[in-house]
Amino acid sequence: MDRITAAHVFVTIADRGSMIAAADALDMSRAMVSRYLAQMEDWAGVRLIQRTTRKLSLTDAGEAALQRSRALLELAGQMRETAQDAGPRGLLRVSCAQSLGEATIAAAVCAFLARHPQVRVDLQISSHPVHLVEERIDLAIRITNELDPNLVTRPLAGCDSVLCAAPAYLAAHGMPAHVDELARHHCLGYAYFGKSLWQFSRGDERFAVPVSSRFSANESNVLRAAAIAGTGISMQPRYAVAPQLASGELIAILQGFEPQRLGIHAVFASRRQMSPALRALLDFLVDWFAHNPQWQTQAGVSTEGGWKNPA
Repeated sequence: MDRITAAHVFVTIADRGSMIAAADALDMSRAMVSRYLAQMEDWAGVRLIQRTTRKLSLTDAGEAALQRSRALLELAGQMRETAQDAGPRGLLRVSCAQSLGEATIAAAVCAFLARHPQVRVDLQISSHPVHLVEERIDLAIRITNELDPNLVTRPLAGCDSVLCAAPAYLAAHGMPAHVDELARHHCLGYAYFGKSLWQFSRGDERFAVPVSSRFSANESNVLRAAAIAGTGISMQPRYAVAPQLASGELIAILQGFEPQRLGIHAVFASRRQMSPALRALLDFLVDWFAHNPQWQTQAGVSTEGGWKNPA
């Protein structure tokens, strides 16, 4: 638990008079403010704030904790100034999906670490949305168009998708000429996005196509393997299948129809309570994606920050 942040949230609630006002002041979600307050009370071992439908008021223990929290924050501010003078340092815990980690995040982190030798990164691979505070994650990188509006986020890039299948599957089941024909094909469903409804555009036209998944999974790499094995048609991030499309293991289909584009977002607890290391990594990732627009179609990267084609 980040006790410094919890203390800061507690002081802000007391100063602002409500958790809603504290959330606005801290640029933090209301759920995150409530979670930090609960953790602050767990730390103290007593209730610090009395909550009624009309107002919040400090308990006697809360009044004492408020004074100690202010002193703690003053000391932490002095320490932060010293740390900022020394530049980015310390441990960052980062979460992302396996396919995105393999395609670009691992290489980006390596390039970042080469630039900032006093920073350490623990990259957590996870296919499900993580709880930043509970799992002690500094930064989560998510591919989605359905972010919780209460989350604090920063856009990094767009993620293009492609429909693909193995030559053996297409030989056995035929090449679809229109997205409507997908209903009669074996499609591979991704558990966290578009499992039974795939969306496309062609010019000004929009298509929402119900599909039947014989096989679904919560990791795109598994679905890629199933597609290569000839099990069915998969909607994959273009970056995840670039090598297979280049080698012919997979064939891109229905290329006149564009699958729905997703966003790649950095998700973190607060803009204001951000370490120099986290701020530096965020800025680095924004720059990384902006200056490597070909990352989705290349199969390899160098750890020096430049992209390379596979041998």
